[in-house]
Amino acid sequence: MAEKRDYYEVLGINRNASADEIKSAFRKLSKKYHPDLNPDDPTAEDKFKEINEAYQVLSDADKKQRYDQYGHAGVDPNYGAGQGYGGFNASGFGDLDLGDIFGSFFGGGFGGFGGFGSTRTGNPNAPQKGRDVYIDLALSFMEAAKGCSKTVSVKTTETCDSCHGTGAAEGTSPKTCQRCHGTGHVTVEQRMMGSVIRRTAVCPDCKGTGKTIEKPCPKCGGTGEKAVTKKIKVDVPAGIASEESIPLRGYGNAGRNGGPAGDAFVEVTVQQDPIFRRNGYDVAVELPVSYADAVLGAEVVVPTIDGKIKFTVPEATQSETVFRLRGKGIPNPHRGGRGDQYVTVSIEVPRKLSKEQKAQLREFDNSLAVDKNYDKKKSFADRIRKVFGKE
Repeated sequence: MAEKRDYYEVLGINRNASADEIKSAFRKLSKKYHPDLNPDDPTAEDKFKEINEAYQVLSDADKKQRYDQYGHAGVDPNYGAGQGYGGFNASGFGDLDLGDIFGSFFGGGFGGFGGFGSTRTGNPNAPQKGRDVYIDLALSFMEAAKGCSKTVSVKTTETCDSCHGTGAAEGTSPKTCQRCHGTGHVTVEQRMMGSVIRRTAVCPDCKGTGKTIEKPCPKCGGTGEKAVTKKIKVDVPAGIASEESIPLRGYGNAGRNGGPAGDAFVEVTVQQDPIFRRNGYDVAVELPVSYADAVLGAEVVVPTIDGKIKFTVPEATQSETVFRLRGKGIPNPHRGGRGDQYVTVSIEVPRKLSKEQKAQLREFDNSLAVDKNYDKKKSFADRIRKVFGKE
């Protein structure tokens, strides 16, 4: 048996990754290696299975804890020459169905534990919902703030219109699997250290479907599905943020056995803007003003997501002063209302002055009384005198 890769390595994350980071990594990789999207890559299916296996363990708090403590042996008793969970030894238990043992210890729920599933499995021929698909959508700051309509391409599957999803050629039909009698699973016995261990496994003949196809449909190759690309119009709500998603119900992969199609999720990324910075539903803007405008006050133009507005900078405005424009922020698509816009004043000092201008400015500055015009300068000088004295 080939050595399994570390699950964290499979998903490309570190061991301290959060649940959201684990989910995000799984989504990206599952889209990248999905077999339906890589028909020419013979390794895609194995990679997809490996990614899914890693996610099933790391997304489950209990399984993740066992994996972190014991490695693969903590979640797969067949790993490492038959050693069980935590070094479990089957010796002395006789003929056992370990699915029943774990179920009695932990109250059930161990149907998928390391392949020790109980023989009491679900019906493989019951209607099954199709897999969900994910689409990345990049939006500009304004598109996300004000809302827009976009057309996205969705690569998904539909039920084959030739065999109607059965996978069998026209005039034929699938047969009940003779090996598993339609259950999709078989009982496998293994002798280990003088004991016989029974476990359930996917039927190798029907691959878990419970049916076999003698003559596959030539149009879909027996899969019962066909790959399609759909163009879908998406209404992006005003105020959507990065990492939020827009659900498109029923636009995922085709269901099985008459089950409904899965859903599509449009995952949004909002690009940075050269003027606005977003903080939740608030907007921040830096407003550069001249030294004279800050001292004397002035009417200036301020950009907002609704357009330009006139704003009066009051006299003696200090650098880094923040003004609040209520209701000029981002719409909240969940609760209604809007955030605010915060305007931070940045006083720009002139860089190139003539000798005459410098002399005039110095004369002007000398004419000012420090204690009446420069509170910070006076306070700083007072603190220096207290520490170092008057000299």
